[in-house]
Amino acid sequence: MLPSLEKILTAHPLIHTADGELFREALTRASARCGLQLLCTKEKALLREGAESLGMKEAALLRRITELGKPLGAPWSQDEKFATLVAWLALATAD
Repeated sequence: MLPSLEKILTAHPLIHTADGELFREALTRASARCGLQLLCTKEKALLREGAESLGMKEAALLRRITELGKPLGAPWSQDEKFATLVAWLALATAD
């Protein structure tokens, strides 16, 4: 639960936290309106949960995702790797 707006505006880190909450809530509501299935997980648990879902070890999954980005070049940071993993999981679990 976020503090009041007045408190958020006095602390720069809280502004970023509130911004993240705003975007998560917007995506959650948009997904529901479009009838899309929503899967929520914490970023630090994504690799573990992805590995479990895809039947792979975490290290092997991370290597595979890293290799996928080599032909594309930079940037291929954790953000791009995790976005790729999320897309892969969405395709793997689609009905």
